[in-house]
Amino acid sequence: MSERIETGACFCGAVAAELRGDPFWVCYDHDDDCRRAIGSPLTIWVGYRPHQVTLLRGSPKSFSKTKGVVRTFCADCGTSIGYRDEGIADESYVNIGFLDHPERFKPQAHAYWRMKLPWLEMDDGLPRIDGYSRDRDPAYGTPAERKCG
Repeated sequence: MSERIETGACFCGAVAAELRGDPFWVCYDHDDDCRRAIGSPLTIWVGYRPHQVTLLRGSPKSFSKTKGVVRTFCADCGTSIGYRDEGIADESYVNIGFLDHPERFKPQAHAYWRMKLPWLEMDDGLPRIDGYSRDRDPAYGTPAERKCG
């Protein structure tokens, strides 16, 4: 059996990446930090280990507003690429919109369900988690506690 290989690229094609192996986690995210960063009512994050993600082209720009969290995006077209959180150092998340075949990544749960916009209807039977969907180092706090400015 061959290793799973997925690819992704930003809207303008300046940044591209290859992802090897299976993701360990795929989750809807209703968090207000992500909503603002992505510009959408919610997003889906696809979790890979950092060693599984290889940049093929370009240099994403990075930005941090939340202590310990660094988001990446294309400096040319603005496409959200992913994020890393120091509180979960062995995890790297790719935005589903960056992936060439998003239909291959079925979400497993909803994170920050309590922050879901009230008009958004979702009847998929997935677990609804009120906070983080992954164990994080508590020293980094919650998004509300980690705001830098």
